[in-house]
Amino acid sequence: MNVVRAQSTVEFEGKNPCQYHKLDGGIGTKFTLSRDDAIKYYTQMKSIRTMETAAGNLYKEKAIRGFCHLYSGQEACCIGLNAALRDTDAVITAYRAHGWTLIRGVSMVGVLAELTGRKTGCAQGKGGSMHMYGPNFFGGNGIVGAQVPLGAGIALAMKYKGTDNLCMALYGDGAANQGQVFEAYNMAALWDLPVIFICENNGFGMGTSVDRAAHCTEFYKRGDYIPGIWVDGMDVLAVREAAQWAAAYVRSGKGPLVMELATYRYHGHSMSDPGTSYRTREQIQEVRTKRDPITGFKDRIVGAELVTAEEIKAIDDKIKKEVDDGVMHAKNDPEPSPEELYSHVYSQLIPGTQIRGCDPFTYYTPK
Repeated sequence: MNVVRAQSTVEFEGKNPCQYHKLDGGIGTKFTLSRDDAIKYYTQMKSIRTMETAAGNLYKEKAIRGFCHLYSGQEACCIGLNAALRDTDAVITAYRAHGWTLIRGVSMVGVLAELTGRKTGCAQGKGGSMHMYGPNFFGGNGIVGAQVPLGAGIALAMKYKGTDNLCMALYGDGAANQGQVFEAYNMAALWDLPVIFICENNGFGMGTSVDRAAHCTEFYKRGDYIPGIWVDGMDVLAVREAAQWAAAYVRSGKGPLVMELATYRYHGHSMSDPGTSYRTREQIQEVRTKRDPITGFKDRIVGAELVTAEEIKAIDDKIKKEVDDGVMHAKNDPEPSPEELYSHVYSQLIPGTQIRGCDPFTYYTPK
């Protein structure tokens, strides 16, 4: 690692340069990082990792029921991408959404309480793990690949309104084989939509490796006529640099981009998947040891003397307390009342409107 110290800013050399499809390069391999951003990115990634660990424990305690897809290992993706976004930009992703929900403005309590189905959850306890939303964050989506055409639609709305905002539409390597993804590519290219299609390639779609599921595993080339970029998704600075370049490209009116982030998930596809029947524990441990996005980043910023080991320890302690407090709240907050089954069915409810229950003989009149 080559570093050049300049006051409270350090320049890092990237480990894995970007690869390009229908582009002549343009993304730098040297990343400038300030002390403030070093602390910010570390805190954000560590918060997600600690929160997801807590979510896994809550699931094992049966405080979280149903589906639960953890983001551990992929933190550099959302933190690096988010660094290139404005508050007025949009993000839409798949069901592995807890980290994105936290980073796009929902509180720790809002995420954990939603996971446990409580009233103070970001969707008032009615969405759960796969359906979380926030300002200009259009959620996790439970249907594989469905968020990609939705993301193109959001980008169309932005262009229609005459803004220079953009939408990031994220999906996994498994969803990359969905037909609707290619339909979205086509429409976005036809209409020069301000959308970045981002494949978080974590190596496995459910329990199937990319090599067994796709003939072409270079997902950044899948747009064919749409330019693409491959990025090291385990390096938050590489992701940030590529995302900033891509955002400027899209905002300039040149149309969509496809981006592939090479990353890795530490847990199974969901909590019902141990994640070790189709890969070895040794493989997971090797990635944790050699490529972990958080410990790798921590080593870089401490080694460059941007942050001290004592400051890192203080950040870790603060995050642990925040997560512990959020878990306590998520366990003890009231659940939604049964009447909430009938709320938010219509955006505007005419007084006296009756809503049918589970059978043709049961009706409820919302107050």
